[in-house]
Amino acid sequence: MLSFTGDSEADALLSSDPFALLVGLLLDQQVPMEWAFRGPATLRERLGSFDAKLIAAMDPDELDAIFRRKPAMHRYPGSMAKRTHALAQRVVDEYGGDAAAIWREAKDADDLLTRVEALPGYGPDKSKILIAILGKRLHQAPDGWERVATPFSDDKPRSIADVDSPEALARVRDWKRVQKANGKGKAD
Repeated sequence: MLSFTGDSEADALLSSDPFALLVGLLLDQQVPMEWAFRGPATLRERLGSFDAKLIAAMDPDELDAIFRRKPAMHRYPGSMAKRTHALAQRVVDEYGGDAAAIWREAKDADDLLTRVEALPGYGPDKSKILIAILGKRLHQAPDGWERVATPFSDDKPRSIADVDSPEALARVRDWKRVQKANGKGKAD
């Protein structure tokens, strides 16, 4: 089971629902990792269920209001609501609402990287981190994932893909702090 939030129900959702994992990683910017990855569970609580088709069918203004409800779901609730809606729409339009099809149906690691980079809100680093999570934590990445996920496939504690416990989360934070102090980023 993924252990990203410190909340067993939120982690269970991330572990069992591929769309929840996509949304959690989408939200993982400008907020603490635990807060970002708790987002799908918060959405499920506020919506009564959690499903890409449900979110894609929502009026974007309604989703925006849900993100802004106190306490706000993100530091930037409006932009993250738009990105979440766009992500849900892409998963529905291209994968029939089945987020796992993104990696399950990929021909190879290069195809997987192309598919993930095409997701709204997913740039090169976020895409590689998702593939590293699929490879390191979930064992659902195709052969060659290590190459396309570089540098996030290495053994340095540089991202959420390296978190399997509260202690591992602390190691990632410490590593990032040192990198920042040295003028480097997580990909360096």
